[in-house]
Amino acid sequence: MAEAAEQAKRAVRSSVWLAGKARRGGRGGGQPSGLDRDRIVEATVRLLDAEGLARFSMRRLAAELNVTAMSVYWYVDTKDDLLELALDAVMGEFRLPAADTGEDWRDRLRALAREYRGLLVRHPWVSPLAGTFLNIGPNYLAFSRAVQGVVRRTGVPEHRVMSVIAAVFQFVYGYGTLEGHFLAGAAAAGLAPDDYYRQAMSEVTGVPQAAEVIEESKKIMAVRGGETVAEMMERDFEYALDLLIAGIEAMVARG
Repeated sequence: MAEAAEQAKRAVRSSVWLAGKARRGGRGGGQPSGLDRDRIVEATVRLLDAEGLARFSMRRLAAELNVTAMSVYWYVDTKDDLLELALDAVMGEFRLPAADTGEDWRDRLRALAREYRGLLVRHPWVSPLAGTFLNIGPNYLAFSRAVQGVVRRTGVPEHRVMSVIAAVFQFVYGYGTLEGHFLAGAAAAGLAPDDYYRQAMSEVTGVPQAAEVIEESKKIMAVRGGETVAEMMERDFEYALDLLIAGIEAMVARG
């Protein structure tokens, strides 16, 4: 039992933010000239966007920066530290509502949900990392504070705030993740999203055991509206978001 507890303790990774290493400019004398942490993180984000998480490596990053892999380690201790820094860097893209605008909580919640969805679609590698790290970097904490502030304005009791956040933003996480996977698949196939969708539907229609389900799905697709995949995704997302907001209103009304 003691051995298992010790193994579990060793398996828990300390966040780069907890370790006090996030703002380190370098390890001291001898670090490579022309290189700094911001440049390394920017190149990391660029590579992750272009090639994905599975293909990312410190060696590949060093080649992109035209330095040796050891040069990168002057500024970060591990690959995980660098990925955590990159994760928080892109979360700086969030356009957060000002605290004193007086805007209705529904509009503010929709805006934050759209921001999160957009981030997940633009950077598909964010999804797996968001579930791996503690997410306590400054940009994520700013987003988290904005979300908590908006949800508190809905009127739900304090002990239900996290439940509402889970309902809305876990939905957005799932939706944005799947949308990002779809668009990445289309790009990898060298097809526009609409062509990729039509090809996929054509292929699955030929699977006998799926014929009935696919036929019903076609009927649903036909009536839900939207001439393009982007329009269909947008309509589905906005309607689902409206359902969640209506649910929050209903729960508040029930007291």
